Amino acid sequence: MVTIFRKAERGLEQIDDLEPGTWIHLVDPQRAEIEQLMTTVNVPEDFLLAALDLDEMARTDREDGITLIILRVPFFFGKEEDIPYKTVPFGIILTPGYLITICKYHTAIAQDLLGYRVKELSTSKHSRLVLQMLLVTAQRYLSYVRHIDAATDAVEERLQRSLRNEEVLELLKYQKSLVYFTTGLKSNDLMMQRLQKSGLFSRYEEDEDLLEDVLTENSQALEMTTISENILSQMMDAFASIISNNLNVVMKFLASITIVVSVPTLIASIYGMNVELPFQGSALAFWMVMGVSLLLALIVLVILWRRDWL
Repeated sequence: MVTIFRKAERGLEQIDDLEPGTWIHLVDPQRAEIEQLMTTVNVPEDFLLAALDLDEMARTDREDGITLIILRVPFFFGKEEDIPYKTVPFGIILTPGYLITICKYHTAIAQDLLGYRVKELSTSKHSRLVLQMLLVTAQRYLSYVRHIDAATDAVEERLQRSLRNEEVLELLKYQKSLVYFTTGLKSNDLMMQRLQKSGLFSRYEEDEDLLEDVLTENSQALEMTTISENILSQMMDAFASIISNNLNVVMKFLASITIVVSVPTLIASIYGMNVELPFQGSALAFWMVMGVSLLLALIVLVILWRRDWL
């Protein structure tokens, strides 16, 4: 799908015709749409296809005056997935007349820009728009990390009384997501440092200041993600021990109950044998046997309780 945007009085507006100074946004484009864009804008094919490779890492490239920037942006695939949050490549192509973005999925990065969350948004200022994309990417990482923290807190409450592995496996899914986030943020940070050294954003002083904000925001996102990943890793180890301890407590209780019940059972088994037994001719034999059984069971129960085995 190809969508074209240009600057309007309030934010951006969608248009149908391709004009110089516009932003061309492609989401999972068809082969015909890629070929048409190659013909119209004269963009190298490998630049357009690079962002559609889900294994592509963050990098920059330049060919015939056209610059390619690939980011790793966060994407929410759904709670039911094995890994709810992952990172996907997001391509930015700078040409003399157009800004092109391309991605396999409808990411929140483009939605944040189109939702008027960024001030002074202009499709004609390509370097400024790229920096704003980098900034909302770092902010989106922070937002998703907070979502993961909230989800893990909810799982933590269930884990304290759990004897099953479902909650630990759910935490493992979020831990994998944080690993993806850490890797993506590190590669983005290296890529942005190369952009800073290249002088791509040194034309305007405002762009240099915005680039510093982007690097700071990305570093903050990386630090928060690393902290959350470390906490979650330690939490999983702790709760694995808690689940094992809860199971041991249950087994200890069941074993103690079995010992208490086995005393009356032993006496009843003895008096059930077809041999001469004490008090078998007495009318009170049943009550005497029951009384002795309950007394011994009570004594065993007190001993186990005083030893804290119950």
